[in-house]
Amino acid sequence: MDKAFNILETTRNNMIKLASKFTVEQLNIIPQGYKNNMMWNLGHVLVTQQLLCYKNAGVGSSLSNENIEEFRKGSAPSRIYTKEDLDFITAQLLTLVSKTKEDFDQKVFNGYNTYQTSYGVELTSFEDALVFNNTHEGLHFGYMMAMSKLI
Repeated sequence: MDKAFNILETTRNNMIKLASKFTVEQLNIIPQGYKNNMMWNLGHVLVTQQLLCYKNAGVGSSLSNENIEEFRKGSAPSRIYTKEDLDFITAQLLTLVSKTKEDFDQKVFNGYNTYQTSYGVELTSFEDALVFNNTHEGLHFGYMMAMSKLI
């Protein structure tokens, strides 16, 4: 699982590096043809990882219910995000990788509620969830790269 955690951290560092090239105002732009923006994508991957890895394992999330509702699957930007939002999300993107690894090493994830993703993959364990989450985050990093060319 060390490789899966390394991929997660690398993807998130790449997302943060890409976002750092833009102002908060630019990160809030919803390019034509898209339903969301770069800022939403950062929050969305953060929330999705918590839902896939923690909620489905019956473990409480490190994020508030407000954060989860704002960025969960099916949501869209409902407000203009601020510098404070960006700072919070980017800090959590890296902090929660370390926390998840610590929780995994401490065997916090004892069970898992099987979950069928909209991608067509059935998740039956924390390990499945982490590996799939990396695919999900790579997809959203790709969206962010495409959006960056339109801003």
